[in-house]
Amino acid sequence: MMPLDRYAMKIAANKRILVTGGAGLIGSALIWRLNELGCENILVSDHLGTDEKWKNLVPLRYDEYIDGEDLRQQLADGATAEDFGNIDLILHMGACSATTEKDADYLMSNNYQYSQELCQWALDNNAKFVYASSAATYGDGANGMDDRGELRPLRPLNMYGYSKHLFDLWAEKNGMLDKIIGLKFFNVFGPNENHKDDMRSVVSKAYDQIAETGKVSLFKSHHPDYEDGKQMRDFLYVKDCVNMTLHLATSPLARGLFNLGSGGAKTWLDLVNAIFAALEKEPQIEFVDMPEHLRGKYQYFTEANIERLEKTNYNGGHTDLADAVHDYVTNYLVPDMHLGDGEKVTGTGVEVKG
Repeated sequence: MMPLDRYAMKIAANKRILVTGGAGLIGSALIWRLNELGCENILVSDHLGTDEKWKNLVPLRYDEYIDGEDLRQQLADGATAEDFGNIDLILHMGACSATTEKDADYLMSNNYQYSQELCQWALDNNAKFVYASSAATYGDGANGMDDRGELRPLRPLNMYGYSKHLFDLWAEKNGMLDKIIGLKFFNVFGPNENHKDDMRSVVSKAYDQIAETGKVSLFKSHHPDYEDGKQMRDFLYVKDCVNMTLHLATSPLARGLFNLGSGGAKTWLDLVNAIFAALEKEPQIEFVDMPEHLRGKYQYFTEANIERLEKTNYNGGHTDLADAVHDYVTNYLVPDMHLGDGEKVTGTGVEVKG
């Protein structure tokens, strides 16, 4: 794992940080990394529901928790900066991230309108605003996957991607992209994603398949340019993802949209073979037909152009895919551990804010 760069090390222990989606994959990993940097003055917001993502929060150290709907209502009621403890930085990771979600009204409210409300509040209250966009905004990549490109020509393939794209467009139209930071996450994987069910990474799903059957199922290719298993993705380990995010959040050079990925696409076979290698097993892979309803919405190639990230003097690099998979499988999946498990816990506890 590459060391944190000098900008990420500038996170002050007394800085007040709001992390929305704080129990999710990236949100909880951000809190974990902030804890490593000595920061515990954190207000966590999420909607915990009935799944077990609350377990991601158990090893972490933070000051307060507020339900996402309560937070949104307080914004609507005119909450001041003092009401939230004078927040310096908002890491807005909260969203419905299911690419298969069909309730367009829900996505418009949760991913688009809520982001508008929180962004406007941040700017009105002098808090830095960093938010999760998505590589899903690029669609099939026909119009490129360049964070320096025009937004208007992009054509997302699903409603999730469109809800993220709409907020990017709104921020651009209202002259906010020179004041805020948007992160176009590519295929992020790693510990603390168990709650995502069918939206888990292939690493998590494949590990379960191997444990149960000894083999892994991958979708056949329905594109003449790609052989089975050789569809390509830009895979990014969540530990690298949070290093990049905190670098941008603290860099004086960062404004606007940034791709967050490794910068190099790998095949599904590369990924799955790394899982078998981590488990010291011979690969056993079968190919199955992709469901009809996914075929027109499937991305066969994604690769992040990360030149803008690099121009902000990011020097943390990224973990080699095989090494990242090995760390995830052997240190988290096999022992069933979360980020922060087994680490020394300090602090005075958590207050629930309502």
